[in-house]
Amino acid sequence: MAPRFTLVELHIARQEIKKSRFIAAAAPVADEAAAKDFIAAQSDPEANHNCWAWRFGQNYRFNDDGEPSGTAGKPILAAIDGQALDGVAVVVTRWFGGILLGSGGLIRAYGGTAALCLREAGKVEVVETADVTIACLFGDFTRVQARLATLPSVRLRDQAFTDTGGTLSVTAPKSEIDGVIRLVTDLTSGRALIREYP
Repeated sequence: MAPRFTLVELHIARQEIKKSRFIAAAAPVADEAAAKDFIAAQSDPEANHNCWAWRFGQNYRFNDDGEPSGTAGKPILAAIDGQALDGVAVVVTRWFGGILLGSGGLIRAYGGTAALCLREAGKVEVVETADVTIACLFGDFTRVQARLATLPSVRLRDQAFTDTGGTLSVTAPKSEIDGVIRLVTDLTSGRALIREYP
């Protein structure tokens, strides 16, 4: 599967096209609710149009906000997809400058402003992770915890203790989960109880 990326933080880009001002705001968003909040926060009620798009995996939405159908939201989504981005929302706000751009001009203006913003923004690769819960006896617990802490891509999220041992909650890239399970199984000679959550 081709690598996917998301944005590091909010980024804004501006350009003027035939006296119309365009401002694109793009940011990483965790879910549809966060995308809606971002769109509401970035939309300017004084502007003529606040067009937007967002994508999370197979889910996406876009809106032309009064521009001719297909001339704004869809080109913004195409800019997101063109840079292999995921978990991203983009709002392109337009202040009309008095010169009609036509359908082709609008598509280029909205898609181009979104693409400019996304090209300039800092990106990071999206790595799919899985969660694992490891329950082990006190004799194994500190050894397992110390060894997992040395793995740079493994994150120890939580720990809890019982009368006989402890439980570790761990997050790791899906591609490395089997290795983590093998490591824990070897360290505990198979005594650990391991549960994986997708």
